[in-house]
Amino acid sequence: MRLLSITCCALALGAAAPAVAQDTLETVRERGVLNCQVGLPTPGFYALADDGTWSGMDVDLCRAVSAAIFGDPDMVEYQSVTSAVRFTALQNGESDMLSRTTTWTAVRDTQLGLDFTTVNFYDGQGFLVPADSGITSALELDGATICVLTGTTTELNLADYFRANGMSFTPVTNENVNVLVETYLGGGCDAYTNDKSGLAARRSAFPDPSAHVLLPETVSKEPLGPVVREGDDAWGDLVTWTVFGIINAEELGVTSENVTEMAANPPSPNVARLLGAEGNIGEELGLDNDFMVDVIASVGNYGEIYESHVGVNTPIGIPREGTLNALWTEGGVIYAPPFR
Repeated sequence: MRLLSITCCALALGAAAPAVAQDTLETVRERGVLNCQVGLPTPGFYALADDGTWSGMDVDLCRAVSAAIFGDPDMVEYQSVTSAVRFTALQNGESDMLSRTTTWTAVRDTQLGLDFTTVNFYDGQGFLVPADSGITSALELDGATICVLTGTTTELNLADYFRANGMSFTPVTNENVNVLVETYLGGGCDAYTNDKSGLAARRSAFPDPSAHVLLPETVSKEPLGPVVREGDDAWGDLVTWTVFGIINAEELGVTSENVTEMAANPPSPNVARLLGAEGNIGEELGLDNDFMVDVIASVGNYGEIYESHVGVNTPIGIPREGTLNALWTEGGVIYAPPFR
């Protein structure tokens, strides 16, 4: 099936009736397509090509869940909305899951009727400034105008950072990241703040990326990951263990290139359970026992996804070695419970 996409600044939220939480997997199967929410097009995480196809690290999580359910990664309808309406679109059932660099916080997890599944990227907020500004530290931004996306943790963190350091600033806000970036590039603010991965992604698409400098400070913790509606534990487990599966696959050396051979001849009990040659984990999730074979063959393991979309050999160039996003076996905190 050809990959479907919807790109819009906001969904017609009032037109959708709330979904029955317990029926999410059944609803998706009956519909024949996964409604997966991403953000406005952003390189590396959810990029939109001229032909209407989506790609990116978070897009691959949508594709992975589609592959788990349908055996096909392209049974996805992408819903691209602004940050201001993202949670409502998920709450009312218009989206089945959200995969769009969203920060896990206490308020979001306990007061919005939503469940965060797991973390697929560890990030932190930073600042981007023109190279010719001469600014080398966020502590030099006292009195500056700062472009910031409204309705986000970024906006709150910005206020906290300046208050904690006894500095003042003037916010320049917009709910549309594309408008905000154009404002920054047009000189409408002295600095642009966002998660550092988002800053790197946006800078990679600038006319002259070298004309903009990412300041060294990291001013917040931003654990990012997919989100589902509260109340459907089975659906939450399905999304969670699909992500855990691609993390375990990297740790066990299972890749998109060798997964078929490893499924036929598992080199260890751990690989056998991951790929469904042993046990009934898939069945307990409402899936085929070998669902991770389709997932890994379609999108690869965690390392393959990372390197193909945001790694050092991409225009975004976010290093993984020596960061929190390395596997736990390599000094990072990317870690998944075992398939057993």
